[in-house]
Amino acid sequence: MVERVFREAYGQAVATLVRVFGDITLAEDAVQDAFVIAGDRWVRDGVPPNPAGWIITTARNRAIDVLRRSKRGDELQEQLARSADTLPDEDALDYGPMTDDRLRLIFTCCHPALRSEHQVALTLRLLGGLSVEEVARSFLVSEAAMAKRLVRAKYKIKAANIPYRVPAEADLPERLRSVLSVIYLIYNTGVDDPERAPLRREALRLARSVVEMMPDEPEAAGLLALMLLNESRVPARTSGGDLVLLRDQNRSKWDGEMIDEGHKIVRACIRRDRPGPYQLQAAIQAVHCDADSFEATDWPQIVTLYDHLFSFSPTPVVALNRAVAVGEVDGPEAALGMIDAIGPELDEYHLLHAARATMLRATGERAAARTAFERAVGLATSESDRRFLNRQIDELS
Repeated sequence: MVERVFREAYGQAVATLVRVFGDITLAEDAVQDAFVIAGDRWVRDGVPPNPAGWIITTARNRAIDVLRRSKRGDELQEQLARSADTLPDEDALDYGPMTDDRLRLIFTCCHPALRSEHQVALTLRLLGGLSVEEVARSFLVSEAAMAKRLVRAKYKIKAANIPYRVPAEADLPERLRSVLSVIYLIYNTGVDDPERAPLRREALRLARSVVEMMPDEPEAAGLLALMLLNESRVPARTSGGDLVLLRDQNRSKWDGEMIDEGHKIVRACIRRDRPGPYQLQAAIQAVHCDADSFEATDWPQIVTLYDHLFSFSPTPVVALNRAVAVGEVDGPEAALGMIDAIGPELDEYHLLHAARATMLRATGERAAARTAFERAVGLATSESDRRFLNRQIDELS
C-alpha cells in the first residue's frame, strides 16, 4: 500500500511542501521521512482514510521540526505561520485534479536559468518520484553524476531565487517547449509499466492544465493528443506482462473515447496550420489508430508525416522511425539501408538493433538477425523488453 501511495502522491506532496516552505531540499527530505514513518505506522494502525493527506500533513510536521531545530526568532515564526496559513488540515486536503502545485513546480524546474538536462532530471525526480538511479539510467549517466547534477540544479534554484509559480502570460511561450518536453518524459517513464500508471495519468492531467492555460498554443494541444492516442492503446500493449507489437495487438481493447478525443484535437491542429513536432507525432498516431488492422494502415501517409517531422526534429530517432515506416512501403531492404546509415549515431540504442534485426529476419538473413537481436538484449534496460527480444531469438532458433 505504501508503495502505491508513493507512486500516486509523492509528486503532489513534494510540490505542496515546496509551496509552503519554499525549499525543495527540505520538502523532498520531509516527504521521504513521512513515507518511512508510514511504512511502520500503517502496518500497525492501518491505512488512514486519506493516505495522501496523511503523507503531506506528516511531512509538513517533519519540516517544521527541522526548521525549529535549525532556525531562531522571527524567521522561524514566519515559516510556521506560513505553513499554518497555506496548508489545509489532513481531512480537508483536496488531492484532486484541480490542484496546481505540481504545475508550478514544473515551471520552476523549467526556468531558463537551468540547463535543459537539469530541468528534465529535476522534474523526473521531484514530480515523477523516480530514484536517482532511475533518473541516471534515463540519461545514461552514473548515479553519482546524476546526484551531483540534481544538487547543482536545486542550488541554482535557491541561489538565483527562482520563483515557485506559473510565470506571467508574457513569459509562458518562452517556457513552453521545456515544459511540454518534461511532461512527455514523465508520461513515457510510465509506459509499459503497470506500476507507473499514475505517472501517465499525472502527465495527462498536467497536459490538460497547460492546454487550458494556453489554449492558443497548438503544440500544447498536439502533446495532449499524442499522449491520449498513445494511452488509448495501452490495454493492448502487453499480455501477461509481455510486450505485444502493434501488428499483433487486439484493437478491440483500444480505448475508443480517447481515440475520438485525440482525433478531434488533431483535426483542430490541422485547421490552425501551425505545425510542430508534437502535432506531427500526434497525426502519425492518429493514422495508426484510424486503421482497422495493421495491414490496413496508411503507411505512405505515415512516411509523409515523418518527412515533415524530420524537418522540425532532424534527430536519428526520428530517422529510425521513418525507416521502419519506409520498410512497410518499400520493403525491408530499403529500410535496412536507412537504418545502417544512422547506426553509428544510435549504436547504444536497443531499438535500433531490434529494428535492424526485424528487417534482417524479413530478408531471410537469420544469422545476422540473431546477432542484432542479441545486441538489442544487451542494451535493453527493462525486463519486459529483454523478454520480448529473447522470444524473437528463440523463434529464430
